[in-house]
Amino acid sequence: MSDNGRLAWATAGAVLAGSLLITVGLFQVFEGIAAIAKDDLFVSVTDYTFAIDTTGWGWIHLVLGALVALVGVFVLMGRSWAYGAGIGLAIVSALNQFFFLPYYPWWALLIIALDIFVIWSLAVVLGELNAPS
Repeated sequence: MSDNGRLAWATAGAVLAGSLLITVGLFQVFEGIAAIAKDDLFVSVTDYTFAIDTTGWGWIHLVLGALVALVGVFVLMGRSWAYGAGIGLAIVSALNQFFFLPYYPWWALLIIALDIFVIWSLAVVLGELNAPS
């Protein structure tokens, strides 16, 4: 593939990944606000190894979502460090949603799917940017 073709794919992948990071981050911020504001919105889970009060989960989602969205902005700005940070935060976000699965299963599965797509997009971008000419 020519250098222009690689650059085009890398640019498109970065825009997609940055946009998805912002989307996932905002979803988690709203999920966090909902959990903090109204504890009874989510299913009450008993005998769960990772049982945390929903207000606690809300703060985790709020902080993590803000970080994910912020890194998404830096990906869109083209900061090279943000690609690796985006992959790392998407992994943390997916794990966080996995542990949150019993509280709100369909929402958690949606966010996990978007996180996996972000990881794939950023990995492709890094591969295209680091590929030999």
